[in-house]
Amino acid sequence: MSAVVTAARGWIGTPYVHQASCRGAGCDCLGLLRGVWREVVGAEPEAVPAYTADWSEAGGEERLWAAALRHLQQKPLAEASVGDVLLFRMRDEGVAKHLGLQGEIGPEASFIHAYSGRGVVESALTPPWARRVVARFAFPERI
Repeated sequence: MSAVVTAARGWIGTPYVHQASCRGAGCDCLGLLRGVWREVVGAEPEAVPAYTADWSEAGGEERLWAAALRHLQQKPLAEASVGDVLLFRMRDEGVAKHLGLQGEIGPEASFIHAYSGRGVVESALTPPWARRVVARFAFPERI
């Protein structure tokens, strides 16, 4: 199993807390990714500025996507591997602003993510979720 998936599953049950990144205490989707990065790779590569729940939507800036391009390795959407970082666009006209980590591939495809009201969970990558995936990334090869 991928070290990324093992680390991410260790966060399951962590409550949703906007802008937080503390396993067991609270995190949002970006906080989950940041926490897994710290566990698997090491120190975070850059400081994350404060952000609102609707961050970057007003200007249409793809800030999350740009950050992923700086620190992760972009992959073709069809090349799924466990441990991949999935970037979701929740509305057709909105910016991509939700992240998850691929837990399983194939017929039982799943992803681990944090969202309001649920905290960190592993969800089936059902067609409604899968159609919202706009980018796929791998962690740096040094892990």
